[in-house]
Amino acid sequence: MAARQVSPLRIEVLGSLRLTVSGTPVDVPGTKRRAVLGLLALAEGRMVTVDSLVDALWPSEVPDSGRQALHSHVSRLRGHLGPAAARLETGADGYRLAVDGEDLDLAQARSLLAAARTRAPADPAAAMELLRQAHGLWRGPVLADLVHVAPIAAAVEECGQLHREVTDALVATAIAAGQAADVLGLAAAAQAEDPLREPAVLLLMRALAAAGQAPDALRAGREYRRRLTDEVGLDPSPALDELEREIAGGALGAAPVRSGSPARPATALIGRETQVAALHRVLTSERLVTVVGPGGVGKTRVALEVARASGPATVLLLGPVTDPAAVPHALAAALDLRVVQGDVLAACLAVLGDRPCLLVVDNCEHLLDPVRDTVADVLAACPRVSVLATSRERLGLAAEHTFRLAPLPVPRPGQDPLRAASVTLFLDRARRVRPGPPIAPAELPTVAEIVHRLDGMPLAIELAAGRLSSFSPGDLRDRLDRSLDLLGGGSGPSGDARHRTLRATVAWSYDLLAEDEQRLFRQLSVFTDGVDLDTAERLAADLGVDGDPGRLLAHLVDASMLDADLSAGTRYRMLETLRAFGMDRLAAAGEEADAVDRLIRWAVDLAGWIDATIDTDREPAADRVLRRELANLRTAWRLARERGRLDATTAIIGGLFDAIAYRDMVELRGWAEELAGEPELLSHPRAAVVLGTAGEAAYHRGDRAVAERLVRTGLDLVTDDRGAWVCLMVLSVVDLARGAHADATAHALAASRLTARPRENLGVAALAMAYAGDLDGARALNERGLDRARSPSMRSWATYVRGEIDSLAGRSESAESAYVRAIELARASGGTFLEGVATVGLLAERARSGRTREALSGYREVIDYFARTGDWTHLWATLRNLADLLRGLGDGETAAQLDAAADAAPDAPADDRRPRVPLPGPAPGRGAVLQLAREAVARNLTRS
Repeated sequence: MAARQVSPLRIEVLGSLRLTVSGTPVDVPGTKRRAVLGLLALAEGRMVTVDSLVDALWPSEVPDSGRQALHSHVSRLRGHLGPAAARLETGADGYRLAVDGEDLDLAQARSLLAAARTRAPADPAAAMELLRQAHGLWRGPVLADLVHVAPIAAAVEECGQLHREVTDALVATAIAAGQAADVLGLAAAAQAEDPLREPAVLLLMRALAAAGQAPDALRAGREYRRRLTDEVGLDPSPALDELEREIAGGALGAAPVRSGSPARPATALIGRETQVAALHRVLTSERLVTVVGPGGVGKTRVALEVARASGPATVLLLGPVTDPAAVPHALAAALDLRVVQGDVLAACLAVLGDRPCLLVVDNCEHLLDPVRDTVADVLAACPRVSVLATSRERLGLAAEHTFRLAPLPVPRPGQDPLRAASVTLFLDRARRVRPGPPIAPAELPTVAEIVHRLDGMPLAIELAAGRLSSFSPGDLRDRLDRSLDLLGGGSGPSGDARHRTLRATVAWSYDLLAEDEQRLFRQLSVFTDGVDLDTAERLAADLGVDGDPGRLLAHLVDASMLDADLSAGTRYRMLETLRAFGMDRLAAAGEEADAVDRLIRWAVDLAGWIDATIDTDREPAADRVLRRELANLRTAWRLARERGRLDATTAIIGGLFDAIAYRDMVELRGWAEELAGEPELLSHPRAAVVLGTAGEAAYHRGDRAVAERLVRTGLDLVTDDRGAWVCLMVLSVVDLARGAHADATAHALAASRLTARPRENLGVAALAMAYAGDLDGARALNERGLDRARSPSMRSWATYVRGEIDSLAGRSESAESAYVRAIELARASGGTFLEGVATVGLLAERARSGRTREALSGYREVIDYFARTGDWTHLWATLRNLADLLRGLGDGETAAQLDAAADAAPDAPADDRRPRVPLPGPAPGRGAVLQLAREAVARNLTRS
């Protein structure tokens, strides 16, 4: 192949001005002559008039000889251009320098950026290389000696904007290509250049998170927010809030990803390339593959690596789940699915559907029966979903392909230790904790002996390598030998020798802890999903440990007995193997009952704090804590139920009334109804609170008869105002749903007189009065409630009621404004129930105001959402509103079928305002009515 010819002309402006002719640099002397060349080059082949050139060179006053001087500079430039002189053309009123994309670095940079943007969606790695070329064209400050020339100064600003675009695109494509670590310096420099430019800040945060530095990413966001407020008095855009939530939730690398492709881990996976490739091959022909092996062999890490490179993937982490009944709820959380009511697993299967996806189910061994049933349902209902499970034993399904994961190879006699993956892993982890020079070649035989003694178990190797911050390899080998001799010979749960070795390694790390550190570690192990810093310190203080609790926690982290997650505040977690070891030691020390008591007291205190906080302006914080601590609450709840701790369970349910009433935590509603069936409850002082809360749960799943029975029983057992308030509150919304407006008003007002806390009672009474026709009275009552509301949810509720009243009064614009504001408040507080009802009201108002297409699109989304989450109570209200819209569009037959189906449904809210029109045949069932609604929306969207 012939070599590419050197262009006869090359002009570079992205730095100091450079001219190259036929590959030879040419010096252009004189500022004005260089300015002429710069102006002609920046025109990129366009004609530049003599007048504009003269004005640029002599902005204050053009001398008499100005034009002649310009002609002289142009003539001399032709001399500098030599064989390319013909490129400088003279026109009727100016000059033109004929250049193309290869001749001018500025044009080349712009072309490379455009090409990269085209390539980026399909091939970010290739786009990144194009952007690296573009970025490399900048050599320093652009035309620094010519910026006194006004047109050049303007062009310099444009070049600066182009440089920012190229830099931003390079950082973004590197993140997409999985090479975020390579552009961290570039992203940081771009942000430092203009600290108030938000796109640069967001890209830096994304790069840090993708590179496994989520705490630094969140810190960068906080610093930008503070700087923006301090320096210019502005708030950042909502994009920063959204990105911070994604990073804090782990979606960009701070934690295992719940849905989509898992984030890149902070450390490299070593020695597992063959196994990962083999699993990819097996998954092309097998739909269920279970990776089995002893604890600590690296099953989870290998599975996550497979998922990360498998396209669409959902990761279900079962380590924090202890209740078999919670497996479907954990799957729903992994799918980011909010199931308001109905069959949780059915909703999950509907989301998975027939789309191609890899479902990773990790840590199955303690939940074999429910996991086996769940996986079987997934395989049967979702034909394009493959399942990759990890477990210490196989699930036991006929379709299961077992993939046994062995420990890492250890050096063979006479083999170079550096060729063994176990040694490579040890050295990599040691490098991260060992100060000073790396391990010397003479110490490699000692390292080989260590990993051999540890049987190549990755967790054991990582724990041992972590000790090199304190010991030499020789000291480590000697202490490890003594510890293994002391602890060897026992029988582990699986009877596997390697498992016994792992337990010995964990015990060795545990035995190196001080007595107070051991006690704290044992007590922390009862928390299924870790604890925050405040809880850990309170626990340490309660144990009466000597010294600062923070010091003990720091040493537990240093000793690899705890993991400190700093992505959203400080949280301490244990590896499951370590937590199991801690639980064993807890029992051996006779401390299990004491630890369980502490966990249950923690849960009671947490529920009390949530109850006191959630009805204030700090509701969003309470919502975040509640959702974050659900796994620990679940464990405490189950332990309290197993031990018959009625005082604790009633306190927990009483404290979670708001969570059950206004949030999508279906599991908590199940707890309330479960406790309501406890025979001993009826003699407990908090019986009315529990029965009322269970009635709220029954109301949400559409069983108004059960709800009313529970609350009326509760009213018979009332011992205090709190119990009476809960029961009357729930009774009022049951009355409202069945259309008993006078009863709803009376019960809501009676409830309002029982509490000093500004609650939803006045809004419920106002809504009943409005539906009964008294709009003025309803408005006055609701405004009183809105003035007294403290939490975002209660303001959302009163604002929603204002929207309903305005809608009934025909005030369309103000009604829509109220619905929108109610949705915003509900989203800010986590009040998903309120968001749902306000959305239904908003869509109905938009339909009535003639915004047909917008309403139809909204109905399509909300129908799909409610169907996916199983919320049929609100779905029936939505379908009735859709029927009104369809009737106005001339689709009366479909509208009649939707109305008839809602009228026949026992869980649909009453609606006396709509006349019942009987159908000649039976009303369509739920599946049929959903299909009718979706088809009608699609049909009418096509027409509109």
